[in-house]
Amino acid sequence: MTGVFVALGSNLDDPEKQLDRALDALSKLPGSRLRAISPRYWSPPWGDPDQPEFLNAVASLETSLKPLELLRLMQQIEDRQGRQRAEDRRWGPRPIDLDLLLYGEQTIRQAQLEVPHARMCERAFVLKPLADLAPQVEVPGRGRVEELLADLDCSAMRRAAKPDPTTEPTR
Repeated sequence: MTGVFVALGSNLDDPEKQLDRALDALSKLPGSRLRAISPRYWSPPWGDPDQPEFLNAVASLETSLKPLELLRLMQQIEDRQGRQRAEDRRWGPRPIDLDLLLYGEQTIRQAQLEVPHARMCERAFVLKPLADLAPQVEVPGRGRVEELLADLDCSAMRRAAKPDPTTEPTR
């Protein structure tokens, strides 16, 4: 089993419910076990400011799925929840967005998948919930999550009011 981290984000069609549905689907992936869920955070949109704010979280899983198979199943979850990939608006609004951030300690560079996620170290809305779960985790070639987060401004983020049932953090 390999430890993986998946970022979740939504800003359409009741983001709380969208994250709940996606987490439920992730918990049912074959050969996988959902280990922990970060707190949720509201944050401004990244890359395309003309849209509603996002609700973000990170999930920790253990999986026996290979990286591309995991990615394919994550994209199926997105499709089932109404995700439409607009060519003209890459970072536009969406009911759900799932990004594979880390796959164990592996570095993967393929046309369909880049791990660690290419822009994760630029995004407070990814690193803040990831740091809640695993501040000491090393992002291959970049540094520890808590150190990377220290370089980002989290002031526009706010923790969601709804308490989340998290399991023990991964350290």
